[in-house]
Amino acid sequence: MPAILILAGFEPFRGERINPSWEIARRLDAEVIGGLRIKSLRVPVGCARAARLITGAIARWQPRAVIGLGEAGGRPAISLERIAINLADERGALAKSGDPGFTPVVRGGPDAYFSRLPLRAIIRELDRKDIPASVSLTAGAYACNALMYAALHSLRRKPGVPVGFIHLPYEARQARRHRNLPSMALATMENAVRIAIAETARSIG
Repeated sequence: MPAILILAGFEPFRGERINPSWEIARRLDAEVIGGLRIKSLRVPVGCARAARLITGAIARWQPRAVIGLGEAGGRPAISLERIAINLADERGALAKSGDPGFTPVVRGGPDAYFSRLPLRAIIRELDRKDIPASVSLTAGAYACNALMYAALHSLRRKPGVPVGFIHLPYEARQARRHRNLPSMALATMENAVRIAIAETARSIG
């Protein structure tokens, strides 16, 4: 039985009809890439909910690797995130009480975790395939960051388990609503994620 790789993607939000992160995750569900069986996870948009869901999925499935996918509208390339911070900005959800909405993803957790994905190997292979990609410093402070941080925190005692996050541009169909922003074909993004999974599997050895 192949080991499991959790591939998390977010549901559509902010009026979008699709989210490329979930479109790709669901397409790859149950596939085996590099000896890892993909277990796709649909994640709601929100820091606390995303953190709870990925933490529960890790406890339930005991994965050999975890990759989160998210949408970063406006970016022209695949973005491999380097750092997750212990900060959850729920976008002013608590503003009425005078709290600006900034809380830790995990109370008492370290300030940040670094990605455990083989970033250089992934970037090198994406370059070879002429897929635009770069390494981004942080995953921000919203749901994508919360998922990445919670996953790394859950697996902090298992340093051999690769964990990380990849942001995707708008999908080409979304360009109708965002005419002045870059987009990318879903097939190209899917190919990029496949490469990331294969390189992650190779790094496990």
